[in-house]
Amino acid sequence: MWGNRRKKKVTQIDSLIGKDTVITGDVQFTGGLHIDGKVKGNIVAAEDSGSVLTLSEQGVIEGEVRVPNVILNGKVIGNVYVAENVELAVSARIFGNVYYNVIEMAMGAEVNGSLIHSGDNTGKPPLPLEHDAKENEKKQETES
Repeated sequence: MWGNRRKKKVTQIDSLIGKDTVITGDVQFTGGLHIDGKVKGNIVAAEDSGSVLTLSEQGVIEGEVRVPNVILNGKVIGNVYVAENVELAVSARIFGNVYYNVIEMAMGAEVNGSLIHSGDNTGKPPLPLEHDAKENEKKQETES
């Protein structure tokens, strides 16, 4: 009943990194990128591009991910910054922080880091909590 009301995004694959492929270096893309292999580097798509990164169950990314939309079902070692939508499937394993606007997480997915909501849609991380504490201390000192 409820499932009929949700629309699933159909993702066109413009680029494919095959399961036996290892790329060392940063990857910049637009459109749909599907990774079955391994990328040792950062993955970046323009914020307003509507691009979608899909990482399959056997896919691995060792680096930072900065994309508008992502569907993860593999392993990411690094922070993930998503301006729009994050979908973490059953086999997703993230070793780093996830900065998101909207997130969907299946039972079994793992995030070994923090989930940080960034409601401003910039995809950029907010200042660390330590920064806020230091600012509050400075304000209290100046007010005294």
